[in-house]
Amino acid sequence: MNRDINWPGFRADLGDIEIIDSPQTVRLKSRDYFWYSPILNQQLKKCWADLVVVPKSEAEVITIAAACAKWRVPLTIRGGGTGNYGQAVPLVGGIIVDMTRLTEVHEIGHGFVRVAAGALIEALDNEVHKTGQELLMWPSTRSQATIGGFISGGSGGIGSVRHGVLRDEGNVRALRIVTVEEAPRIITLKGADIQKAHHAYGTNGIITELELALRPSVDWQHAIVLFDEYADTIRFGQALCRDEFDIYLISTVDRRFSQFYRALADYFPPDKHAVFAMIGPKTIDAFKSLAPEFGGTLSLLMADAELQAANLPPSYECAWNHTTLQALKSDRSWTYLQVAYPQPYQPAIDRVIMEEFGDEVLLHHEFARERGDYQIFALPLVKFTTRDRLYEISARFEALGCGVFDAHVCTIAEGGMKVVDAVQVAFKAEADPHNLMNPGKTCQAEADAVLAGKEWVG
Repeated sequence: MNRDINWPGFRADLGDIEIIDSPQTVRLKSRDYFWYSPILNQQLKKCWADLVVVPKSEAEVITIAAACAKWRVPLTIRGGGTGNYGQAVPLVGGIIVDMTRLTEVHEIGHGFVRVAAGALIEALDNEVHKTGQELLMWPSTRSQATIGGFISGGSGGIGSVRHGVLRDEGNVRALRIVTVEEAPRIITLKGADIQKAHHAYGTNGIITELELALRPSVDWQHAIVLFDEYADTIRFGQALCRDEFDIYLISTVDRRFSQFYRALADYFPPDKHAVFAMIGPKTIDAFKSLAPEFGGTLSLLMADAELQAANLPPSYECAWNHTTLQALKSDRSWTYLQVAYPQPYQPAIDRVIMEEFGDEVLLHHEFARERGDYQIFALPLVKFTTRDRLYEISARFEALGCGVFDAHVCTIAEGGMKVVDAVQVAFKAEADPHNLMNPGKTCQAEADAVLAGKEWVG
């Protein structure tokens, strides 16, 4: 327990708000999926909060924020805890604010939904489907992740090939934020201002409510197409990236991934590379006709109900970072990189990686849009041996013209997916003037300062 905090005074100010102090539960709630990275696992496995606080309404969030500001209690916001970078892990104790009781869907309108931050994504998507609409995108961990956590820590996912990434204009319409001050304020962010809190790891205000864009729902079909050459999986994926094709997911994995998908052994044999896709009904005929042109053979095409009846996983559980999760279930020595490929795609990059690293690196690509343009990203699996070797492999991708976003740091700036600029720093000062929110996560300089018990000024 952090002895510098007046815990009795803090508890008294919370009144009837639920507090959890069981050490086992507190430690469990202080973890996320940082163990995807052996480097982060070593750094963060002994970091945990002092207490977990569980608000059930925005009013209780405001009470918590005021008490934290009054007593200078660090706070880390947590949703489903499925982030990969230690976003929900407190570096200096304090409290975890578990947002999973804030689940109310406030309004579903034509093309939008307003929802509390703690709603599970799967439950939210099921609710909006009742109105003939669907969410634009979600992570492969949709059954566990909260919508607030996805916006705070994510960047894109299933649906991004159709609708872009989260930061693209119009995908997130508004964020309602509680400041951490003695007299907390409500700030509503819209338009470009949303980027002040998106992918900020909960460092600059507590998101209590979101307004997200919706689109008419589609009866997505799940498909697997097999290829002899890995380059042909990419060529096929590129051919699908046309506006006339209704595509929700395109994910390619090389044949060595088949060992991790035992339930799909009849559909994904170890001598074939695979494309996992989600396609709309109006695109099925064109999809079937196009695959042979690139040497592909359709091995599976099923709707959700058919997959469930056959006890088979959906395509999205064989894509994005669920692919890494499937490998880790078999062998905890696997980890991954996050790579952006130069455009246009250059097959020579993957040939070089395969030749130089062999079974040390397994190829996995994802297709997405960003600002309207189609892009190819990669989440290759890497057999971890040492930190130096992991960064040597990362540097090789960069030398071949790729950009690498570091998945093995817990700070925003060093991760590389978000620029911590003057606008971000100014909003942090406005929403969290005492620097209590998830301290140490903005940049490495801040992390070094807070871990050394020093004040950090950005």
